[in-house]
Amino acid sequence: MSAVSSLIPARFLTIIAHLVIVITIFWSRENNVKACLPLDYTQEQYDDEDRKLVVGLAITLALFAVELAGFFSGVSMFNNCQSLLSTGVHASASVALLFFQFEQWECHIYWWILAICSVLPASVEILLFIAIFGLKKKPV
Repeated sequence: MSAVSSLIPARFLTIIAHLVIVITIFWSRENNVKACLPLDYTQEQYDDEDRKLVVGLAITLALFAVELAGFFSGVSMFNNCQSLLSTGVHASASVALLFFQFEQWECHIYWWILAICSVLPASVEILLFIAIFGLKKKPV
């Protein structure tokens, strides 16, 4: 199998790995929320930080839907640039989110991971949707 043709399964596997880690964080976010708070916190502070983290995780899941729609529809499945970008950022996100989960990093770090590793490939995916369906370009 050539390096280019192995991008498709690698991309799929890294997206799914990232998705599984996000769902795991969503289910067990209590420790991460507590890591964002001072030692003595109120329930209101906890609820506020929990809400922020839930919003970030929900945005990530929505961006997964966009990216998987483009991937499964064939819009970007064979686009080598998007596959390489997606594979790289989702692999990086998987590693970063594992550290986020196990090392209990502060919540503001999640927003950086979201911006770089989820918004970036989803934005490129949206641009590919526009190019293919709006401008009637052939998928490359």
